[in-house]
Amino acid sequence: MDLLDIARWQFGITTVYHFLMVPLTIGLAITVAGMQTAWYRTGNERYLKMTKFWGKLMMVNFAMGVVTGIVQEFQFGMAWSQYSRFVGDVFGAPLAMEGIVAFFVESVFLGLWIFGWDRLSKRAHLACAWAFSLATVASAFFILAANSWMQHPVGVELVDGRPRLTSIWAVLTNSTLLAAFPHTIFGCFAVSGTFVLGIAAWKVWKRDRAGVPHDEDRRVWHTSMRAGAWIALVAFVGLAVSGDIQGKLMFSQQPMKMASAEALCHTEQPASFSVFAYGDVSRPNCESVKSLTVPYLLSYLAHGDFDTEVKGVQQLQREYEQQYGTHYPDDPRLGELAGEPVDYRPNLPVTYWGFRFMIGFGAVSALAAVAVLWFTRKGRFPTGRWWGPLALASISAPFLANVFGWVFTEMGRQPFVVVPNPNPSGVDGVWMYTAQAVSSGVRPGEMVTSLVALTSVYAVLLVVEVFLMVRYARGGFEAVMPPKDHDDSDEDGEVLSFAY
Repeated sequence: MDLLDIARWQFGITTVYHFLMVPLTIGLAITVAGMQTAWYRTGNERYLKMTKFWGKLMMVNFAMGVVTGIVQEFQFGMAWSQYSRFVGDVFGAPLAMEGIVAFFVESVFLGLWIFGWDRLSKRAHLACAWAFSLATVASAFFILAANSWMQHPVGVELVDGRPRLTSIWAVLTNSTLLAAFPHTIFGCFAVSGTFVLGIAAWKVWKRDRAGVPHDEDRRVWHTSMRAGAWIALVAFVGLAVSGDIQGKLMFSQQPMKMASAEALCHTEQPASFSVFAYGDVSRPNCESVKSLTVPYLLSYLAHGDFDTEVKGVQQLQREYEQQYGTHYPDDPRLGELAGEPVDYRPNLPVTYWGFRFMIGFGAVSALAAVAVLWFTRKGRFPTGRWWGPLALASISAPFLANVFGWVFTEMGRQPFVVVPNPNPSGVDGVWMYTAQAVSSGVRPGEMVTSLVALTSVYAVLLVVEVFLMVRYARGGFEAVMPPKDHDDSDEDGEVLSFAY
């Protein structure tokens, strides 16, 4: 592999791993704040137990997310310095805003929430919960603002071949961002809802299989399970609606990405949606590809009607060549690609199947939620030997949907790292090939060393994350609630609040 391939693998591995933490942290933080609100309003200890248990798991994940996320920004300078120079004037503002939110608001109010259980009033403590949980959402917004600008650059002017920010408001109201943000947040709730559903269902199943009498703890687990199911189900509905909006926008802004997602090699009018394809979709003419299709559906998904033309990959390749050139610049920094023809098609198998795996695993998560709500109504719960393991396994579905969604989003825009936007809302000429973005002063051997080192460290962190999650999940409510005979007048004042 050349330097570019190694750099892309490194960024892909570390980013995908980090993004496993992000949706769970965001979704679970809001969920825990909602549970604490229920306790504050009702005084029911059931919601206090839920708040402390799920809050503890959220904190473990939050800590791992911080550790793994720092590497992402380092890589901009280490592996992608040319990219950093190109986008630096634009990214400075949203990333600074994210840093302020993440490292000040989140950390301060999370600390107050952790250590303030017996020291703050209930109202102040609840306010801390909402402050840090909403700060995670705001942090995601600013990160998505930077990513959306790469997908659809706006609010800049070209100065000496580089974009210079002219309107931060345009960046923060980018149409791509306004579509991607709700879709991402709904994805976070799908993860957190299924996470709560899976663990709580496992707990109930284990107790019932063991013949443990129904007590208050079982009712709390049952409440958590159904709450998680409702969250996951509502999130899936939100994902479907926001995904449709986002898809229509992509057909306008990045037609090559959406044509690749359908393996639509030839222009069709009306266009059919490919449910499943077999054959070699990587061939430019797709002659060997056979698809199970739904007639007219792709035209509707693209433009909201059933007879609009949808351009295929081959036609778009010719149009891109006319607009952006047939060959890479003859620049030594591009290595083997210097002066070579440009293939504007992304990796078709990755984009095609990534799009379907995203939808498929999301649907599995929704089906798990529906199944739980149906089979656990009126306090009942199945005791079959398959129920617990299936509920626990369902936790992986929304995680995989999120991962495949991001792989599709990022791989689908290749060979660009900053996608051209000649639309009236953008500035024509603001674009960058991925091959131009990699650091020119780094050798392949050095990049391989950092790839192996980071992957190894992340593998260790994965083991630590799973170990801590399993350990605290097994501990149940007893591990987070103070002893029954706890005396609030204890003179030492050293009893750790939150049972840490």
